[in-house]
Amino acid sequence: MFNPTRDQARRFLFDTWAKQKQSAPLTDLEKIALAVLVRHPEYHAIVDAPERYADLDYLPEFGETNPFLHMNMHLAIEEQLSINQPHGVRELYQALCQQTGDEHRAQHEMMDCLAEMIWQAQRSGTGPDGGLYLACMRGKAGMPDPIAG
Repeated sequence: MFNPTRDQARRFLFDTWAKQKQSAPLTDLEKIALAVLVRHPEYHAIVDAPERYADLDYLPEFGETNPFLHMNMHLAIEEQLSINQPHGVRELYQALCQQTGDEHRAQHEMMDCLAEMIWQAQRSGTGPDGGLYLACMRGKAGMPDPIAG
């Protein structure tokens, strides 16, 4: 699933949750997704009811958080950390873990930066800027920007 549709990404989470409940074997990616799901008990009722939530839209203008976007951002961060891309993300994550005292909270800090990078790319009509992402993480970790000095 390199570029899944919204429906495929949601179906992956629903299916992973269902397989876990049936004690069915999980792929490595499903194991990572399950760890994300387990850390979010507030979303268990959603992944328990695909017929109700599969097509639901979550509109930010109504103050709604999209649980699927949230969980998939965690998956994206897990992948970034596993391959250290953009280069240096793993070191900054460790700094955020130290600062927050919690890996999950550190990922939420990263998520803010990831969302900002995506928003900037959409706004400017360019690709994602890994430097912007890392600079945001440095700021959250209270680390100086090496370019600014």
